[in-house]
Amino acid sequence: MLILVRHGRTGANAAGLLQGRVDNELDEAGVQQADEIAAALCGTDQRPARIISSPLLRARQTAQATADLAGLEITIDERWAELDYGEWDGLPISEIRVSEWQRWRADTGFAPPGGESLAQLNDRVGAACDDLAAVAAGQHVAVFTHVSPIKSAVKWALGTSDEISWHLHVSQAQITRIGFRGPLPRLASYNDTSHLSI
Repeated sequence: MLILVRHGRTGANAAGLLQGRVDNELDEAGVQQADEIAAALCGTDQRPARIISSPLLRARQTAQATADLAGLEITIDERWAELDYGEWDGLPISEIRVSEWQRWRADTGFAPPGGESLAQLNDRVGAACDDLAAVAAGQHVAVFTHVSPIKSAVKWALGTSDEISWHLHVSQAQITRIGFRGPLPRLASYNDTSHLSI
């Protein structure tokens, strides 16, 4: 099973800022969420046999709690990094020009200035999912990542168009699971937050 975990909360999350490649650490609530994720993953029959993380600090900190409990090493994979928002990084959505935001939502090839398009994100995450599919079909692989890559992985599993990203919500510190029937991925659970107390 491919287990996709969104990192715990950061101060930028709490403030409602776009947080792409800005390398923020977890806040106090985020550290607690990381511990709760670890307890949920390691206390079930879906205990991970392998842990992969985005290179960004907030994802690595969240992954470390599970790695410590499971006695595993973390493998870093750049393809699971958050979408690069370019010049929009660190801004509240309210500061993005309405015309640019609308264009971004209408055109999956559009990239924020200096950033990355949704189509580019889906390509790199799709390749990462392809690389993990055979392993995840036989063992539990936990990937600690971000909102946009989780949406891309769901798109990959369901075989839908890029635009599905605008129709999905990914909660803080959630867990999404993609199982396999033979070589075919299938969405087993989505946006699970039942393990969280905050």
